[in-house]
Amino acid sequence: MKYHLEDIVAIVKGKLLQQHGNALIEQLLTDSRKLIFPDTSLFFAIKGPRRDGHSFLEPLYEKGVRNFVVSEPADTALLPEANIIQVKDVLQALQLLAAHHRKQFSIPVIGITGSNGKTIVKEWLNQLLEEQYTIIRSPRSYNSQIGVPLSVWPMNDTHELGIFEAGISQSGEMDRLQKIIQPTIGIFTNIGEAHSEGFLNLRQKVNEKLWLFTHVKTLIYCKDAPEINEGVATLWQQFNKGGKGSFEIFNWSTVTEATVQVLTVFKDNGATLITALYKEQTISITIPFTDDASVENAIHCWCVLLHLEVMPAVIAQKMLQLGPVAMRLEMKKGINNCSVINDSYSADLSSFNIALDFLSQQRQHARKTVILSDILQSGRNEKELYKEVAQALQQRGVTRLIGIGDKMMQHQAIFRLATIPELAFYPTADALRHDFSHIPFRDETILLKGARVFELEQIDRLLEQKVHQTVLEIDLNALAHNLKQYQQLLKPSTRLMAMVKAFSYGSGSYEIANALQFHKVDYLAVAYADEGVELRKGGINLPIMVMNADESGFDVLVQYNLEPDLYSPGLLQAFETFLKREGIRRFPVHIELETGMNRLGFSPAELPVLLEALKGDTFTVKSVFSHLAASEEKQHDAFTQQQAAMFHSMVEAIQEVLSYPFLRHIANTAGIARHPDLQLDMVRLGIGLYGIDSGDTHKLELKEVSTLIATIAQIKQLKEGETVSYGRKGVVNRDTRVATVRIGYADGYPRNLSNGAGKMWVKGMLAPVIGTVCMDMVMIDITGIPHVQEGDEVVLFGRELPVSQVAHWAQTIPYEMLTGISQRVKRVYFEE
Repeated sequence: MKYHLEDIVAIVKGKLLQQHGNALIEQLLTDSRKLIFPDTSLFFAIKGPRRDGHSFLEPLYEKGVRNFVVSEPADTALLPEANIIQVKDVLQALQLLAAHHRKQFSIPVIGITGSNGKTIVKEWLNQLLEEQYTIIRSPRSYNSQIGVPLSVWPMNDTHELGIFEAGISQSGEMDRLQKIIQPTIGIFTNIGEAHSEGFLNLRQKVNEKLWLFTHVKTLIYCKDAPEINEGVATLWQQFNKGGKGSFEIFNWSTVTEATVQVLTVFKDNGATLITALYKEQTISITIPFTDDASVENAIHCWCVLLHLEVMPAVIAQKMLQLGPVAMRLEMKKGINNCSVINDSYSADLSSFNIALDFLSQQRQHARKTVILSDILQSGRNEKELYKEVAQALQQRGVTRLIGIGDKMMQHQAIFRLATIPELAFYPTADALRHDFSHIPFRDETILLKGARVFELEQIDRLLEQKVHQTVLEIDLNALAHNLKQYQQLLKPSTRLMAMVKAFSYGSGSYEIANALQFHKVDYLAVAYADEGVELRKGGINLPIMVMNADESGFDVLVQYNLEPDLYSPGLLQAFETFLKREGIRRFPVHIELETGMNRLGFSPAELPVLLEALKGDTFTVKSVFSHLAASEEKQHDAFTQQQAAMFHSMVEAIQEVLSYPFLRHIANTAGIARHPDLQLDMVRLGIGLYGIDSGDTHKLELKEVSTLIATIAQIKQLKEGETVSYGRKGVVNRDTRVATVRIGYADGYPRNLSNGAGKMWVKGMLAPVIGTVCMDMVMIDITGIPHVQEGDEVVLFGRELPVSQVAHWAQTIPYEMLTGISQRVKRVYFEE
């Protein structure tokens, strides 16, 4: 549907600051980086804790956007042809518009909330019902105050069922989401401690989530969770007493009577058989999963299908065909210096645009290829749908499109009109696979995007660089989350420099820098010039400080616009001589001062030499900084303040010499949280980005960014008295089951984790290392851990087993653990 601007003004209760015609609006925009259709987009200038949407009005206007919703007066002289709607609260205006749009449709809508499983249940319901209904659903996990209205907005007359998830982090939020989703069927998946910091207790959290269901006709939930069961009962009684009429309760239980009473759960050979009593009949399903979370999610879906009166035989058939849900976009190394983004589990317009946004963030290659299957079950006019797809590809600067499927082939002409430089089309993925050797894939980023039925995983296997099975998974969502956690501690005027030295603490170079650039950090810092060169070659255009510049790399600094840290009279004089010889003036540099770390930096005694050199026009000082020696330790806080006082004194002397301002910074990761008075003009964030609270402040809800995963190569049954590994130090004192894991000290797993010092996470339990860590293999004791098989994954550190704990066992620090992971370990980057 399309809305005229004047109608939107009334819907959002705003006023027109300036009008230039009655524009027709089709797209809602909240992120300036995701602009595709400027003519028909309405930009909502939402204020965040660190970024204000109002600052993007002029850049978007230059890109063709002419329609804006603001909460502050805009400079109309800079936006002469713009339509500007002013409201009290921009986010509320977005939600009002989405709620109004939702009211135009009377289709059944499933609303899902809970602590875990929301996205899985939503995606499985889509798999189970997509043949019966034309479905609109939340793309990925768009369940926030912004995500929900953006999810509902594409609803149109062709849709027959809606499935939306809703998540909240504090009291009062669900009421807003209820008005947007307006569910007729509710699912409460479960309740847990995730995101509980905004609530007094678990019961209050349940009550807040139940607001989503205040107008549902049917509510589906598990009776076995007492907080949920009691909360639903209370809500049901309140409805009856208030004369609102009650909703139908459709519950299930494994321990007591319920609408669906689960009788048995039998797991065998990678599948689970579930039998239940429903309407006095015994029914059953089999799902191709054995984990408890999948069983719970499947039963919720089962209840929905029973409520919708799908025949039990049809349900049983569809449940057996359930596929895993890829909750994330994965990026990994590919053949011939390519990067491969795998998102081949679904193909709908919303998730397609999300995947394209992720592709656009990648700057390591100029060439961008998209391998795209037919888009199924869109409910759209096909010609219009593929026109929009073509425009999105053109907008993102895609170099090559490889289309797969009858519809893609049928609409080739649309893509040719979009002037995408290279095009190829195949009826099936198998046809592409047969032609694969004739297609050049080199030095490019490749996005695989397709519906599951097209089996693009066979193409993924051909594109993937072959390395051994140990991987370091890098969660880019967790990285962005940690960045925001620290940004919220900063004053609005304080800038942020992200430390990406040492291969970004083992996590990768341009991949991490790309993410940080996308999230608008102000500066990057690397240890050596060659690290900076790699970032520039990868498309990073942020200013980059090089902390260990030397004479051999002076020409590289100039060539790649890298800014050196000058820390000694000798380095300063050498660089000054080089710049004068090259005829270069006002080159950007950073000045490091020595205040107590006694590592690098100009000491107070060397200050006169520095001041004399800065009087000329050879350098432009971008920043002056120093290092805190013990910012994380309370017992040294007096010394930290002493360092700060010395720093301020030396900075004053520098400022007297320079006629222009420069940035001052001294606070590192621990200093940001523990010494807010030392934030100054900029802070340097390092290990905190990767989920380590180095100051142990407990002020931050950080997430582990890196997860090191290996697989089990072999399992052996040993008898009492046998030994394991070199030197026969791993002595078995009972009959023992031992698994050999594909990782060793050559991969960065420390040898001092040998002989029980270290442990690994297997099937939800800790398994101790037995014997000596080998170069490529480690053995662990899995006695008493059920269902472990060869090929199973083992977590060496990550969300389940924090790297700080493993570092403690290894008698080292998390920095060393992270930076020590060998480059032969494949890095896989993902974004949920």
